[in-house]
Amino acid sequence: MDFRIRENRQARGPKTLVREREEYFRLMDQGYNNTEACRIVGINRRTGKRWRHGRQPTGTTPGAPPVRRSASGPSRYLRETDRIHIADRLREKASIRQIASELGRSPSTISREIRRNGALWRGKGWVYRPHAAQSRADARPKPGKISQNPELRDFIQHHLERRWSPEQICQALRARFPDRPEMHVTHETIYQALYVQGRGELRRELAKALRTGRTMRRPHCQSYRRQPRMSKDMVMISERPAEVTDRAIPGHWEGDLIIGKANKSAIGTLVERSSRFVTLVHLPDGRQPSQVRDALIQTISALPVHLRRSLTWDQGSEVALHAQFSIATDMPVFFCDPGSPWQRGSNENTNGLLRQYFPKGTDLARYPREELDAVAAELNSRPRKTLDWETPAERLAKLLATTS
Repeated sequence: MDFRIRENRQARGPKTLVREREEYFRLMDQGYNNTEACRIVGINRRTGKRWRHGRQPTGTTPGAPPVRRSASGPSRYLRETDRIHIADRLREKASIRQIASELGRSPSTISREIRRNGALWRGKGWVYRPHAAQSRADARPKPGKISQNPELRDFIQHHLERRWSPEQICQALRARFPDRPEMHVTHETIYQALYVQGRGELRRELAKALRTGRTMRRPHCQSYRRQPRMSKDMVMISERPAEVTDRAIPGHWEGDLIIGKANKSAIGTLVERSSRFVTLVHLPDGRQPSQVRDALIQTISALPVHLRRSLTWDQGSEVALHAQFSIATDMPVFFCDPGSPWQRGSNENTNGLLRQYFPKGTDLARYPREELDAVAAELNSRPRKTLDWETPAERLAKLLATTS
C-alpha cells in the first residue's frame, strides 16, 4: 500500500485530507469497518462517520453533506459524470450507439437510462437532465448482494440461527471463501437485510436471533449508573497490580450478577480477562451475600491454582463477605469505582451476550447447572473479534501452554 499516515497530525483544513479520504473509502469498499479503516488511515472515528453520513447542524456549528467520492476505475453502475456526458451528447444530437461506444457501455444500458431517469418538461417533451437523473438513481433501491446469491443467503441464515453475530459471520465468510469476493459482505449489509423494510433478503424472524432480539433498530441509551452500596474493607481498582491491566497473564477475572424476574433470582458470571473465557455461577437459592460467597468459593476452587490470581467486582452488596471469599480461595478482590462499568468491560459485554440465553424478566433459578455449563461452553466456542477471531477456549489453551 502506497498510502502513509502523515507525520504532522495537526489540523490544517480539509484539503490536506484528500488522500486520507480516498484511502478511507477504499478500505471501506474492501469490507473494513469504520473503526479499523480510521485506525489504518490515522483519523478519528467520528471523522470517518462524518465523511460518509454528513453532519447535522448543532447550535452555531453548520451542517455538512456527505463527502462526494471521486470516481475511479470501472463501475457496474452509471456515475454522475457518465450522466453528464449522456446529456451533453444528446444535446449534440448524437445517437444512442455513439454515446454507448464512447462510455464503453451497451446501447441498451444508455437507452434504458434515458427512459428510466428522464422526465417530461413543460413545452419540451421528454428531457434528460443529468443531476435529476442521478438523484432518481440514488433514490431507487438496488438489488441487494444477499438476495442475488442463494449460497451466501443460506450461509448467513444458518449462522444467524446458531446465534452468531453479523460481524462474526462476515469474518467466517472471508476465512471460508478467501478467493470469492461475491461471498464477502460487511456486517452492516446483514443488518440492512434484516431491518430495512421491503428488501426481503433475510427472514425477519431471524432478527430475534441477534443479541438484542429486536426487530427494529434502536439508538444506544446511557447505561444505568449503579450507586455504591458497600464501603467496608474495599480494595479499589486503582490498587490492582499492573499485570491485570495489560491482560498478558491469565487468571484475573471480572465478575457480576445478572438478575432475574422481580429481582428474586440471579446467575453469577465470571470472565477471564486475557481470554474472555466464561464461567457461570449457579445460584438456585438466591443472591444473599452468604449464598454468593459459597457459590463463588465452590466455582473458583475448581480452577487450577494458576488461574486464581484476582477478581474484580462492582460495589454490589452481594459480595459483602468478600474478605471471607479471599481467605478461602487465596484470591484478592478489587472493586470498581461507582458508576464505572467500563472498568469491568469484558464482564459487561458478556452479560449482554448472556441475555440472549437468559432474557430479562425470567426466573433464573429454574435453570439447572447443566444448562449453565452448556451455555458457557457455547460462548467459549464462539469466535471473538477482540481475540482476532479465535475462540475463548482456544486463546485460554494457548495462554496456559505459554505459561506452563
